[in-house]
Amino acid sequence: MDLNAHGARPGADDTYLFGRRQAWFAFGMTIALMMVDYIDRQVIVSLFPHLKEAWGLSDKQLGALVSAVSVTVALGAIPIALVADRFSRVKSIVVMATLWSLASISCMFTRNYGQLLAARAVVGLGEAGYGSVGAALIASHFPSRMRGALMAAFFAAASVGSVLGVLLGGVIAAKWGWRAAFGIVGIPGLVLALLYMAVRDYSTVQLTPRIEAATRSTRGTVRAIVGRLMRSRTLLWVCIAGAAQLILVSSVWAWLPSYLNREHGMVPEQAAMRAALVVLCGALGSVVWGALADRAGRRRPAAKLRVTAVVCVASAAVLALAFGASHIGIALTAPAQFALLAVGGFLMNCSVGVVAAVVIDVVHPGIRATGASVLSLFQNLLGLAAGPFIAGLLSDAWTLQHALVAMPVFGLLAAWGFVLASRTYELDLKLVTETQSAPLGAHRSVPA
Repeated sequence: MDLNAHGARPGADDTYLFGRRQAWFAFGMTIALMMVDYIDRQVIVSLFPHLKEAWGLSDKQLGALVSAVSVTVALGAIPIALVADRFSRVKSIVVMATLWSLASISCMFTRNYGQLLAARAVVGLGEAGYGSVGAALIASHFPSRMRGALMAAFFAAASVGSVLGVLLGGVIAAKWGWRAAFGIVGIPGLVLALLYMAVRDYSTVQLTPRIEAATRSTRGTVRAIVGRLMRSRTLLWVCIAGAAQLILVSSVWAWLPSYLNREHGMVPEQAAMRAALVVLCGALGSVVWGALADRAGRRRPAAKLRVTAVVCVASAAVLALAFGASHIGIALTAPAQFALLAVGGFLMNCSVGVVAAVVIDVVHPGIRATGASVLSLFQNLLGLAAGPFIAGLLSDAWTLQHALVAMPVFGLLAAWGFVLASRTYELDLKLVTETQSAPLGAHRSVPA
């Protein structure tokens, strides 16, 4: 395995790996597939009212249809990223996109809840590893000084895809029925998978013998990752904080259409359109906050994490007020409440770009996709999967409104994690820069 590809090293500080044109082509294709990924994930949330009416499902069951995707994404992320890191990022992405698209199309042929749940799990299996492998590919094509903003834009595509998924699901179901929604949104992924073969991959980075041995199997990789988490407090706290914020984000994304349908009497397609606007605000916010965090971290890298912590607190406060104003004696008009929801949406997606950039910063470039899969594991299993399910459980026990009032507490938990991560980030960054070729098991002294 050759360390260099045409004289450029993946992650070189101020160079493009294959030139600007190839870098932006890879970025555009990866962004497009990220949007399709989240269209296929989120199309189901605007179909909740239809599924509830057709099959009499509980909110817990509806939430599980969202969570099932994130669970299989989390479980498959590490082995898929391991394969991608050692063989081919591009070919792995082509296979993943084909699988999740076919699985999405298969959802239209299901005849009961169990079949639909299983099909949704296969959608997640196809998507497993895409976020981490795609992020690693983009990071390696571009100079590292652009990484925070690029990662924010990459994950903003998830928000745009979610917007389109919610919007398309409502419109298609209104015209042709909820089954047709799954089939229609699955087709673009097959087309993009074919086109993605034109993206240039970077040469696999040579590892030291001990790193090679540690990452030869999924079991060895998991053991190495656990050791890395225990030594790098930055990685540990950033993963926890990012997951906590995503619990809030995913619960709002999943349940806002149903909330507008139940509390404001909107028809499903109208509720989907309103919810899509809030998610779109999140897409814009992720780019804005990623760029601002990059700017804040130019002199002191830890400042980017502190800025993110402040925005997490702000998002929790705004969303708690938007959903719970009536409980503290504040009467909000419908337009005023929607304005607060839009502001909350703009704020709550603040962490995705920063978290991805920080994680990529503190792992060896040869296992960059595998390192990013650690974040994917936390984000999907403890964040995206947990949020809709927890909100559904609370909704069945209380009401959907009370459940959504409670969810912003996870934003406060996220802020706490980012503050803790900021205390060790600069030292961890320095140690990784100095010891990129050191084995995973090497001792690293990180202050408490």
